[in-house]
Amino acid sequence: MKYKKFAQKAVDKLQESQSEFRAKYDTDNYASWFYNQSSETLRLYSDDKEIYFRYIPVGTFSLNTNTWMWAWANEDSIEPRKFRTLKIKEFGEKKNYENLSNALIDGDKYTGWESTAIAFDIIGGIGTYRVISDHLEVYFLLTEQITKEQVEKIESELIECSTHGKLRTAFICQHLNTENKTGFEEAFETYRGMELGEDDDLQAWCAECEKERLKDDGWNDESMEFAKIKLVCERCYFEIKESNLDAKKH
Repeated sequence: MKYKKFAQKAVDKLQESQSEFRAKYDTDNYASWFYNQSSETLRLYSDDKEIYFRYIPVGTFSLNTNTWMWAWANEDSIEPRKFRTLKIKEFGEKKNYENLSNALIDGDKYTGWESTAIAFDIIGGIGTYRVISDHLEVYFLLTEQITKEQVEKIESELIECSTHGKLRTAFICQHLNTENKTGFEEAFETYRGMELGEDDDLQAWCAECEKERLKDDGWNDESMEFAKIKLVCERCYFEIKESNLDAKKH
């Protein structure tokens, strides 16, 4: 299927779904918006009401340069779930749709909504939303409605990283870093932007800590003392992981 035909089908599908979403959540009747990259939450509010959603960032359209950038390529974004949009890139590479596989493309006033419609078709969600901040149009896939209490819980579990800002927490042993290749063992297989269960944490330790752990078939006071687990942000965690895994390829 040619790209234009594919894109139009996605736009038609979103228009039908979006009208139902807007009616159900009354999204047109809120005076203001606020989105928090750290918690990936969108708040719509007026003087007498408010509503919250979780979101996946889709991308941004620059009104200055008339260009669209996919969220997966946006290094200024700290949202973990932006990597969900790599699914769109992979689809574009498979179908040879350069508008989906290229990080930055030229566009016009329709490009943002067209790209978001395609994201909605490939990734899914309950609806979409756009905000305009300065010269940027920012597009979101909304995945679920949540309560204010849920937002506060999400934000309470974030850590302020001096390098990357406020992000989800992760736990690593004292020996892990990006300078030295020490091996990388995890509690479970992880990837950037993954959803975590309520009782799950990103946890990793080095090869030497794994040896200590296996001596007694699990963690104990001695192995924990050897590991000296410390807190880092999610982005630090994956930079360390990728640094260590790259070493295995050489």
